[in-house]
Amino acid sequence: MVFEDSPATRSLAAWSSQRPDSLAHTLSIPERTGTRAPWPTWVPDQAVARWEERGIDSPWLHQVIAAEAAHGGQHVALATGTASGKSLAYAMPIVAAIDEATSVLSEPCALYLAPTKALASDQHRSWEEQSLPGVRAAVVDGDTDRDDRAWARRHANVILTNPDMLHFSILPGHERWSRVLRNLRYIVVDEAHAYRGVFGAHVALVLRRLRRLAAHHRSDPVVIAASATTGSPERSIANLIGSPVIAVTEDASPSAERTIVLWRHDPDEAFPEASPTRDAAWLTSRAVDAGSQVLTFLRSRRATEYVAELVRTERDADEATIAAYRGGYLAEERRELEAGLRAGTIRALATTNALELGIDISGVDVSITTGWPGTRASLWQQFGRAGRADSPAASVFIAREDPLDSYIVDHPETLTGEPVEETVFDVSNPHVLRPHLCAAASEAPIVDPGDWFPENAPEQLADLVEEGLLRRRPTGWYWTARERAQDLTDLRGSGDTVRIVEEGTGRLLGTIDAAASHRHAHPGAVYVHRGITHVVSALDLNESVAIVVREDVDYTTFARDVSDIRVVDVERTWSRGDIVMHVGSVDVSSQTVAFERRGLDGTLLGVVDLELPERVLRTRGVWWTFASGCLPEPTYEDLPGAVHAAEHAAIGLLPLFASCDRWDIGGVSTEFHPDTAATTIFIYDGVSGGAGFSERGADVVREWIGATLQAVHSCRCKDGCPACIQSPKCGNGNEPLSKSGAVAVLGAITTAFD
Repeated sequence: MVFEDSPATRSLAAWSSQRPDSLAHTLSIPERTGTRAPWPTWVPDQAVARWEERGIDSPWLHQVIAAEAAHGGQHVALATGTASGKSLAYAMPIVAAIDEATSVLSEPCALYLAPTKALASDQHRSWEEQSLPGVRAAVVDGDTDRDDRAWARRHANVILTNPDMLHFSILPGHERWSRVLRNLRYIVVDEAHAYRGVFGAHVALVLRRLRRLAAHHRSDPVVIAASATTGSPERSIANLIGSPVIAVTEDASPSAERTIVLWRHDPDEAFPEASPTRDAAWLTSRAVDAGSQVLTFLRSRRATEYVAELVRTERDADEATIAAYRGGYLAEERRELEAGLRAGTIRALATTNALELGIDISGVDVSITTGWPGTRASLWQQFGRAGRADSPAASVFIAREDPLDSYIVDHPETLTGEPVEETVFDVSNPHVLRPHLCAAASEAPIVDPGDWFPENAPEQLADLVEEGLLRRRPTGWYWTARERAQDLTDLRGSGDTVRIVEEGTGRLLGTIDAAASHRHAHPGAVYVHRGITHVVSALDLNESVAIVVREDVDYTTFARDVSDIRVVDVERTWSRGDIVMHVGSVDVSSQTVAFERRGLDGTLLGVVDLELPERVLRTRGVWWTFASGCLPEPTYEDLPGAVHAAEHAAIGLLPLFASCDRWDIGGVSTEFHPDTAATTIFIYDGVSGGAGFSERGADVVREWIGATLQAVHSCRCKDGCPACIQSPKCGNGNEPLSKSGAVAVLGAITTAFD
């Protein structure tokens, strides 16, 4: 390869010269020139002058198209690439509306909604720096003190917040926010692609409640949804806000040349301990050597700490230049790291997807993504973190030993030749809808549910009345209980959080979702915080606290779960001869029963039993039943291993077709299931009530299972490996498994549903 001289291209040269066999594919995305458009005539001259002072001589065409539509009263879905200037697109109509104000009491307002507090704070900083005429911006979130909230209610005309604050504080206190709601002209939904699964359904209902209360206060705000490139934004954003939208998808901003490397971590004599995580550290260190500033995305909190420590050790550096960033850090720690990255003092940052969203940090030289991040949209968001207007960028995708990762590396066209997947969430999920109906009724009586809520709302309202949670009166449905209806649900779907506390000092190191604590904070689990290793000594689920002891260990831990599944009801079936596909509700019982200790090279050191309570999840799933004798004879010699391997592989490939992660879904397979009286493979959503993932798979079963078959069949192993049929979360220790049997089972499904 020949590269022009720049930090990114020097990094590429180092990687290719030292590890040429690991570069499975190299893709080049050429430089793109931008297309400008004149400032809209309705944008105030003072605002134009301020933007021109900041180097924006004129907007990009897509910014003007979106701004014109919003200014004209149409809801807009602006789905263009990272760093394409979406904030200017929604700022133009907001500033124009504020400029029209004739008095403070009737002054138009805008409400900006971000999925995280960090992003809202970052956007507030941007509004303050722009110092646009008439704009008085204020952040309102859980960290905002009482006086600042009061000032925002009385004076701010741009409110920056998050869905949780809307749900728990602003909407139930809407009378106190009447000035804002009465004058609400625009609602900006930033990073809209982040709202998927159960969280997406929750936010969709929060937005419906917000718009309903705005109407209650006699306003009709326009929604501007800004999103990374996403499939069918006109459909997914319409589902999110509850109204049709105009989609703007053609990105007119310029883009520097980008080289994408697909990296396979084949160990060789020079790198015998190669693994995806170690390769991430190696690539990061080589890029820093080449003068690049690097963002390295990893799949777990533990991995971020591990990679940062490996790079620091190799380079004899400290946390001031090589650091980790993840959820669970305290807010002040995250702000310090973000500032160091912007200033350039931090040369490499190992991060979870916490930095995937639109915090203003674009412009690093190199981005490294370790393992499939869940969706193509997420992958391109992470790739898009690298790139300066005047310098080439480099992005790396490191394949883990995972069916989907292997498929991507062997089929690079899935990145550049396939559309980004559509965001999936089910706003009619009763487990999500019911508490929001209660919250809405407590905010203002529900008169006509069909105006704002999904089609099954009347049925759910009737059930809530029967259960005594709501009361039906001639004027609507009312909440009559003394407790707060908003406390019936958690938007993030995580329930309580468990505090991680250091024994002896009592220092709070971080937090973890209660649902994840069984797997990641069980007694004996290794917990790493800012490069320091701890071991969990106790997990108290009643007090929601895990006690950790500082201890240097040379191993990591992985939880083992066992599960069972029962069919609750069947809603749809597709019969193809001896193979039948079903969609419906299931009850999944699961229990973390043990954990593995593995050396840093992956060697199994031992298994330790655990005694943790069983959890039961009612969710939705898809399952196939196989009539006796319908599979080839050799398969029946090892039928449990065949269906078990097919289940693992199908779970691994589903994220390519539904906007989910393999950890968002689960599976069970059995030679004989009592509820179906047949050999059965179940794939289910790993969240209460379901999220639409498995049903999306059923809708594209031929493509999904066909790709799964191809991934297993083309894998270079003989009897099965983590890249095809083994699963990192198998509670049975990946036994039994049959690769040839999986090929037969997947082939039978593919043929049946062709």
